[in-house]
Amino acid sequence: MPVTTSHQDAATKTVDVGGKSFAYRDLGPRTGTPVIFLNHLAAVLDNWDPRVVDGIASQRRVITFDNRGVGASEGRTPSSIAEMAKDAVAFIRALCFDRVDLLGFSMGGFVAQVIAEEQPDLVRKIILAGTGPAGGEGIDKVTLLTYLDVARGALTCRDAKNYLFFTETANGRSAARAFLKRLKERTENRDKAISVPSLRAHLKAINGWGVQLPRDLSRIQQAVFVANGDHDRMVPTQNSADLARRLPDARLKIYPDAGHGGIFQHHAEFVPEALDFLAA
Repeated sequence: MPVTTSHQDAATKTVDVGGKSFAYRDLGPRTGTPVIFLNHLAAVLDNWDPRVVDGIASQRRVITFDNRGVGASEGRTPSSIAEMAKDAVAFIRALCFDRVDLLGFSMGGFVAQVIAEEQPDLVRKIILAGTGPAGGEGIDKVTLLTYLDVARGALTCRDAKNYLFFTETANGRSAARAFLKRLKERTENRDKAISVPSLRAHLKAINGWGVQLPRDLSRIQQAVFVANGDHDRMVPTQNSADLARRLPDARLKIYPDAGHGGIFQHHAEFVPEALDFLAA
């Protein structure tokens, strides 16, 4: 049976996790350590940039999934990062993996940090993109910023991700249009949009992470690749520098003229860097 390496064609599967059905997609070669993608605020399976998913899946096994209560996954969405991390670990175990790499974007990066701290033997390497540490600067303002930019998008008839993920320079606007077009490439068997209660749970979890006391990141001994744009409004870019400074084994990449979605805007650069990091 041929290996699927395209986000557009990957079948949506389900697995039982504690009596609830979790939706996921599995693509790329069957060998090596799988890369578990941990998603951002309000995101479902179809919110991952196909260029990032397909790019990593060209060489690595990639698993994207909806956490509890999100998209096509059953259950009630947790309102804390700690509970999301427990569910993610349970999902990974349900797929019978005993060693994984993590790619956590934004809120998914919060979840990845907790998993690495609490299940160190499960995690080999970590990519943290557009994210920050517990108590990081500005993270407690994500809820307000999200509501304001959703309203701004409604007033301008534009997707809020234009404002939340990208800069308003010419390059940023062009990258936003290209990204939003890519998100529509999959036309069949698309995931269900997040519900309002689940969105509220996400926002509560993010706010809780933002007001937490800083955690001891020296406990995360795995190699970490930290990436972001240089003008991240959602999780301010200085949080990426803070992560890289406080993690024992981290490398930092900041992409120019880019916002929260820097790895999507600069996918042509990010993907080979991520693959090199995972292979090193």
